[in-house]
Amino acid sequence: MATQTITMEPLSARIPSDLYLWLAQLQVEGATTNSDKLRVLLSQLKRQHDGAFDYVAAHAWSRELTHRLREALVRIEGSEGRHSEVLSGLVEQVTTLMALVISGAPQTAADAAKLEDALVRRAALLSESLLRQATTAAAHAFDPEVVRRHLSVTVELASALKGA
Repeated sequence: MATQTITMEPLSARIPSDLYLWLAQLQVEGATTNSDKLRVLLSQLKRQHDGAFDYVAAHAWSRELTHRLREALVRIEGSEGRHSEVLSGLVEQVTTLMALVISGAPQTAADAAKLEDALVRRAALLSESLLRQATTAAAHAFDPEVVRRHLSVTVELASALKGA
């Protein structure tokens, strides 16, 4: 079985001092030197570019972009013992919506209709999850009133649709 050997190629570039200082101070997981950081950042950029063509890669990229938020929420849950189903659900749905939009490049009206269907389905799932949280007096959220405060008009519209 043949294995592919990755060779390292030298790269030299002149960059403005403000970008150099930014790179030097940037904390990049798994990278300590500027060369390491550049390799990691170029790898991320490649994944972003590849993600523009593939839903699965776009979803992974979207999750990567929301990593800091997810990590912060885990820290809050660990230190304060509090969790928000509302915020977790929003982050998941937004991640998926971002992936659909990033990877979507319809060539025909039929392709556009498929993308539209997928986006509306996800938006409806998001609305449904928020409406579920509005069925109780207090949502499972950091701010228990947040859903009712923002969904009152949506509930009115849904009620009007039910009567129509």
